[in-house]
Amino acid sequence: MSVNFDNLDKIQIDVLREMGNIGSGNAATALAKILNKRVNMDVPQVRVLQFQEVSDILGGAEIPVVGLLLSVTGDISGSIMFILEDKAACVLINILMGKPLDEVVNFDEIQVSALKEIGNILAGSYLSALSTLTNLIILPSVPELAIDMAGAIISVPAIEFGKIGDSVLFIETEFNEGSTKVVGNFFLVPDIDSYEVLLKALGVAD
Repeated sequence: MSVNFDNLDKIQIDVLREMGNIGSGNAATALAKILNKRVNMDVPQVRVLQFQEVSDILGGAEIPVVGLLLSVTGDISGSIMFILEDKAACVLINILMGKPLDEVVNFDEIQVSALKEIGNILAGSYLSALSTLTNLIILPSVPELAIDMAGAIISVPAIEFGKIGDSVLFIETEFNEGSTKVVGNFFLVPDIDSYEVLLKALGVAD
């Protein structure tokens, strides 16, 4: 049987959870450097989801979110998404720019550019951790950013990858800066041939 995210056992899930934990730690460190503040991180939730479940996890298809999508190439291929509720994105922008946390954000060119950079660095941190754990070459593309409803943003990779698989690796991470909490959601979507490559490299496939 071909190994994929639809038939993982407990050991494989535990390894993927540890990968998410290490990736989240890297992302928290990177975020602290960007914001020049101490950033703590709760233990991430790691689950394997069907595409149709993703919108519900984010709070429903109608909820406004900010999404960054990066293609992944190298020894594995696919995509990685980083999705924030728009309120969390506004908080990040205001912290980065030294403004009050509740100041209105209009997502102008400078703010969108800042979000792209944050998403790029955080996604890069996850992929760097994955590359280190697996000794695989994993290269991210320049991120594409969209501000829309969750259902609309999720539909892009769902259409592209739905033909070859319908599972994603979901990593929910809560970052804390003082009393401020920001929840970021990462979705790793390998293509069908990369499932087995990834799990074998993690040492949890025959």
